[in-house]
Amino acid sequence: MRLGCHISMSSPDYLLKSVQDMISYDADVCMIYTGPPQNGRRVSIDKLKIKEANEYLNQYSRSCFDIVVHAPYLINLANTLNPTTFANSVELLRNEIKRTDAIGSPYLVLHPGSHVNAGCTAGIKSIISGLKEAFLQEQKCVVCIETMAGKGSECGKTFEELRSILEGVDYQHIGVCLDTCHVHDAGYDLHNFESVLNEFDRIIGLDYLKVVHLNDSKNTLGAHKDRHENIGHGEIGFDILCSIAHHPLLKDIPIILETPYINNFPPYKDEIQMLRSKHFINIK
Repeated sequence: MRLGCHISMSSPDYLLKSVQDMISYDADVCMIYTGPPQNGRRVSIDKLKIKEANEYLNQYSRSCFDIVVHAPYLINLANTLNPTTFANSVELLRNEIKRTDAIGSPYLVLHPGSHVNAGCTAGIKSIISGLKEAFLQEQKCVVCIETMAGKGSECGKTFEELRSILEGVDYQHIGVCLDTCHVHDAGYDLHNFESVLNEFDRIIGLDYLKVVHLNDSKNTLGAHKDRHENIGHGEIGFDILCSIAHHPLLKDIPIILETPYINNFPPYKDEIQMLRSKHFINIK
């Protein structure tokens, strides 16, 4: 089990502080944004302290391949109604690919985007076009399209929609990030996880499952709302999420917690300990 969590990255120590936090949480992996997730402002790569982070991790027989990067939220390749939004999204994604490769991370997680009432077919076609335009010939990282809850006009709420995106880019440099809160809110019943995993394998293929976001949900099954909850405090429940974390087919896949802070404090160390020990503790 490769278990970790989302960790912030900020000045002055940037990636070095992120990996120090990862170790302090007893995590094997972490997920970062290379700048503020709500906008495209980014400091230069040479300020991220990548070398120092690698040197720190080497003390623990680890490498930067324990890091997953998440693309900023404002990227919307599905927008066909605003050419400026689409063009800016392509440029932002291309820049994040370069930064992900510079960090040494194999995976860049991307929300597929919203079609803004143009229809999912048009949105998916636009996503495919944007990915092809953003991908670099020398690119190393895999862009992982995240499963979405289906709120508003989001694309990627079903495995079939994700498969259409992967097929459209000929499966090059692309994979899937499965978010447990999102698929629950989209209507996939994780209480029968084997069935969900089999459906994923049949429609997309398990080889393309590269990252898992492990989150409980505040919402009932199929609510299409996307509201994360702490492990064991939501509608999915501890037992199901713990069984997913320990599933043998996921043992080599980075599993990332994106659960809410509790009293302004990150709960990750406690949640990681609970999942490893398979013993729930009420931390709220």
